[in-house]
Amino acid sequence: MSELTVIKVGGNEVDDAEWMARLAAAVRRRGPAVIVHGGGKEVTDLQRTLGAEPEWRDGLRVTSPEAMRAVSMVLSGLVNKRLVAALIGAGVDALGVSGEDASLLRAIVAAEGAMGRTGKIVEVRAELLRTWTRTGLTPVISPVSRGPDGGPLNVNADDAAAAVAAALGAEELLFVSNVPGVLVDGRTRGGVDGDEVEEMIGSGVASGGMAPKLRAAARAAHAVGSVRIGDLEMLRDADAGTRVRGARLPAFA
Repeated sequence: MSELTVIKVGGNEVDDAEWMARLAAAVRRRGPAVIVHGGGKEVTDLQRTLGAEPEWRDGLRVTSPEAMRAVSMVLSGLVNKRLVAALIGAGVDALGVSGEDASLLRAIVAAEGAMGRTGKIVEVRAELLRTWTRTGLTPVISPVSRGPDGGPLNVNADDAAAAVAAALGAEELLFVSNVPGVLVDGRTRGGVDGDEVEEMIGSGVASGGMAPKLRAAARAAHAVGSVRIGDLEMLRDADAGTRVRGARLPAFA
């Protein structure tokens, strides 16, 4: 395993300046890291401002051509540069890129096109990421990826972070948001076995955006030293959050 930590930053927190400042300070103390971020709340707001109602299936956004434009503007533009600015302000030498840049993340259309320009990653340029981190840079990645036709595809940020962590053989993958972990009956679970994930989703214990997060975490656990879901406390406490163990699912290539 490499010494890198991959940190997925939840999209509901990236417009909170105080939270972002605490994240940036924690990343500075953490050491070598690659960051993948979401931004779904702001994408939804922009879609509605433009007169389009967002549509989801199984916690994933259906991406029409119009929705794809909103996704690219928000994730690769506003959110990416906001996060980079917060990190640089805290003394982290951050580099903001999208999955399209240098074909960092290559993807294909998911669900045989039934989800529009929603994609799934098939290749990560891991050596390019390693090159950047070896020079002291902290890559900050928008999950908008390059499709086979050269256009952008909208990849769920949890899936993108899991694919990046697996390709790097990261020491740890942290899914960071404003909740302390996977909640069951109001309490944080200390651990989740990957083979429990589908049952938790089917019973409604894990719903909305938590469903793809748990699936991504369980797949990544095959190739990553440790996978946890929780809040910023995970960046300083090795026991914080919910630890996700691997499922009998195909690992990322």
